[in-house]
Amino acid sequence: MNYLQDGWFTESDTWPGAGLSLEVEKVLHKEESPYQKIMVLQTKSFGKALILDNIIQCTEFDEFSYQEMISFLPLCSHPNPERVLIVGGGDGGVAREAVKHPKVKSIDVVEIDERVVKLSEQYLPFMACGFQHDKVTLHIEDGFEFMKRNAQQFDVIITDSSDPVGPNETLFQKTYIESLKKSLRPGGIICSQAGSIWIKEDQTTMIKLSKDCLANFKKVTLASISIPSYPTGNISFIMATDNENVCFKVPAYNFTTEELDKHKLKYYSPDVHSASFSVPRFARMVIPHLNC
Repeated sequence: MNYLQDGWFTESDTWPGAGLSLEVEKVLHKEESPYQKIMVLQTKSFGKALILDNIIQCTEFDEFSYQEMISFLPLCSHPNPERVLIVGGGDGGVAREAVKHPKVKSIDVVEIDERVVKLSEQYLPFMACGFQHDKVTLHIEDGFEFMKRNAQQFDVIITDSSDPVGPNETLFQKTYIESLKKSLRPGGIICSQAGSIWIKEDQTTMIKLSKDCLANFKKVTLASISIPSYPTGNISFIMATDNENVCFKVPAYNFTTEELDKHKLKYYSPDVHSASFSVPRFARMVIPHLNC
């Protein structure tokens, strides 16, 4: 399929029977790395957009909602998230947000595709600036291999991946959840993006992820947020922990209004944190493997 046609990019394979189109002012970059097809577009209404394997990963217009929420939902749920691992995150956005949590001391980012990092540094510096912080160490390698060498090292592990295709397919398998468990310190928290609650295929992914998490963790839950450039305008996160004292709906750390303003947070707040776990009844009914 020609995803670029008549001045528009159309993402049509992630939401059966429908697709999101962005009017394109200029193709800033286009290549195929050893792992995936990469495009950077300048769009009319959404600013710069990063496209991997013809799937929108982030846009300048709304990336903050995803980056803030996938970061602070797990970080603010943990009583002391000193050491953080980000698997994926090659655009730097999650690292940019995670460094803002006052209890975070170190962040390891493990990205398999160096070209995503380099192109983000060139075209998306407002996100890639996350790599420049002294708390952050970037590793260009496979996340599985990294975790094998780092057992029981992390308080929070965030999986910032695209859809379960190409190099990210392994990040949605049972063996990956087991690797996450081994890399966590006691009482640690994991958070993985899980697609849209409105898409049947994504619901299947959520069911599998939640079931695999429940086989490894005592508490498993789902959070859901709004983001216009993702299919159906929604994305969800599976979160899990063995810490029975964690109540995901109630932040263990509450940003003050002054901190929210200082860090220029646009989406996340303690109120939004709690509300994100109140998912619609149909999602709870479709995804039975949730116990928190």
